[in-house]
Amino acid sequence: MLSISAEQLFKFFQEHLICESLNLAEVERLMPYLQERQYNRGDVISDVGEIGEALGFILKGKVQFIGPDSDDVAVGTQIEGSLIGEMSFFDRNPRNLRMQASAKHGVQFLMLTRSMYDRLKVEEPYIAVNILENAIVSLDNLVRHMGEDMTALGHYMHGFGRQ
Repeated sequence: MLSISAEQLFKFFQEHLICESLNLAEVERLMPYLQERQYNRGDVISDVGEIGEALGFILKGKVQFIGPDSDDVAVGTQIEGSLIGEMSFFDRNPRNLRMQASAKHGVQFLMLTRSMYDRLKVEEPYIAVNILENAIVSLDNLVRHMGEDMTALGHYMHGFGRQ
């Protein structure tokens, strides 16, 4: 049982442009496939080397990503309204970053496990495709931001206007 109602989840999706093409009835049908998870600040959500068996929608809080050799220095973050865990979930390769709850009051998110996603693909294919499209958009945003970060780093290291 989730602590969020279908109406609240629908509103959350609309506000954060996640699965925004789902109507309220479709969100109601999605809810039994989801599990709610809470982590306290500093808790490891998933670790380097694990293969993603779930993806999640961050409802509250912030998740930081820690590299394998970074002495607990965050190399990235995701905030409320973000989809997390989609890369390893879909490509089934081991994670190369640790996901850790970083907000003062922890993090709350809805998880979709691989077994529930497999059921969703058969029982509710439109909803499953909608989640897949959101994962693609999420990964696209990640790559775009990484490119912007690399450009900014290049400008910082070499100065603006240098060839």
